[in-house]
Amino acid sequence: MPSALPPSEAELAEWRALSREEQLARYREVLQHPDCQRITSSTMSDIRAEAQRRVAARRG
Repeated sequence: MPSALPPSEAELAEWRALSREEQLARYREVLQHPDCQRITSSTMSDIRAEAQRRVAARRG
């Protein structure tokens, strides 16, 4: 599954090569993870900003 941040061309090509059913199965698997069941006051924008901050920190 592509990352939440812009995927690389290779990731995007791999994702597009999957059937619709396989893409949906992968999304379902991720969304059924216990971490996806936690209640938070964070908005999607908050979560995305935090993810982008972490990526920027890793890249230096």
